Amino acid sequence: MSRPEKLLKMMGGLGYGSRREVERLFIEERVTDIDGERLYGDDRVEHSRVLLDGKPLDPAEGSVIVLHKPEGFICSTDDPGGRLIYELLPHRFRHRSPVLASIGRLDKDTSGLLLLTDDGQFLHKVISPKSSVEKLYEADLARPLEGGEIETLASGTLMLKNETKPCVPAKLVPIGEKKVRLVLTEGRYHQARRMLAAVGNHVEKLRRVGIGGITLDGLEEGAWRLLTPEEKKAVFTPLDERLLNVG
Repeated sequence: MSRPEKLLKMMGGLGYGSRREVERLFIEERVTDIDGERLYGDDRVEHSRVLLDGKPLDPAEGSVIVLHKPEGFICSTDDPGGRLIYELLPHRFRHRSPVLASIGRLDKDTSGLLLLTDDGQFLHKVISPKSSVEKLYEADLARPLEGGEIETLASGTLMLKNETKPCVPAKLVPIGEKKVRLVLTEGRYHQARRMLAAVGNHVEKLRRVGIGGITLDGLEEGAWRLLTPEEKKAVFTPLDERLLNVG
């Protein structure tokens, strides 16, 4: 295991402030270990043992969090045109280095499960076509299905407007008169909405409810939590088939 970096650098990377601002935290004796002993900026201590004002530090570098994104928020670090997902997180998260970025995106009008990380290797593995990570969406449609849509989406021949490569087979499951669940393994722009439009329907409301073995699992809208190491691995496992049989 590599030696922990100096606390001054660690806390700066977590977004606690500029070098001078973080130094001030140590001068004011606000940084201690879990036994209550004062710590200094040059100390090298495991992240899990460090407290600020008696509370654990923000998630360590390399962490993954799951956010229940509401409608109306944009998956961007800088967009003057609307509210950013970082408004739902502690203000420091936006200033972390490396940046805490969303793994893929949910558009402004889509809600649901969003993963964020500063682990570039993990991020690229999730979005890589080779990983075929399953993403589960729930859509409210303008009209009932007419028949044939399930087979068309599963065929691997469906073409989206202005594209030259057909979509990878997707699974469509009706769970109500005008409600469906859709499993995708690609990450094309507005793909769920565009695929359903391509078979003659319109998505009125869209929510992502699962990524691999991860679900929102009671997480309230606008809230977030840290994924455990086991849950990070579960991102690459198949969806629970029971999630496709919700009536």
